[in-house]
Amino acid sequence: MTIALFSDIHANLPAFEAMLQDMDSRKPDAVYCLGDLVGYNVWPNEVIAEIRKRGIATLKGNHDEKVEKLKTTADSLKEPGKKYAYHLIDGEGRAYLKTLPAHIRLEYKLNDSPLSLVFAHGSTRSIDEYVLVDMDENYLLEMMDEANADLLFVGHSHKPYHRILTTGNGHYKHVINIGSVGKPKDGDPRGCYVLLTISDSSSVAEKDSIQVSFIRFEYDVEKAAQAIEKSILPVEFADALRKGV
Repeated sequence: MTIALFSDIHANLPAFEAMLQDMDSRKPDAVYCLGDLVGYNVWPNEVIAEIRKRGIATLKGNHDEKVEKLKTTADSLKEPGKKYAYHLIDGEGRAYLKTLPAHIRLEYKLNDSPLSLVFAHGSTRSIDEYVLVDMDENYLLEMMDEANADLLFVGHSHKPYHRILTTGNGHYKHVINIGSVGKPKDGDPRGCYVLLTISDSSSVAEKDSIQVSFIRFEYDVEKAAQAIEKSILPVEFADALRKGV
């Protein structure tokens, strides 16, 4: 079974469309989004509409959460600054974002052995927590045990990695940050998503039985950057897209 996972689109429609085209060509069996559909660019409504059209199971990201208490007026749509990206979201989109879940869990039983996958935006403890590649191993194992997660998939930091931890009983746990579709921060301006392959032999007892592929894709960065520059969003958002930071 192949599962596509993506996160942190941040209203970057050119990147999202390029990712979908690449993903569709690979024909995954299931697709999940780990949140942050909005913020930083001018196409939040188009991104939300496509997610809903496709029926993609989606988590609430910290930027999606910001919309909940936002009050939009005619004046707020003219004020320069970061919040403009959230004021663009229409009523239907806001209602959708409010109802998104915090976590998704998949439970497998392969060859009579359980395998638990947990998806979170930041971490299983907080939507805003960064699960970075150098996070303390004991803290991470404690959090994963608490969440009953053998494989933990997160977004939020926009920095992709696959880290394998060894438990006290000699089993393996996997932590995967799936990177960002629309706002990479690892020095590579290309978008990123993950393809996970699970076979009937996948197991916590075999380190290499879980296959994680990071897919980088090209998109029209200039179109996305110029859309920011033509709006009242901060111009540094456009520079960040060009540099992948």
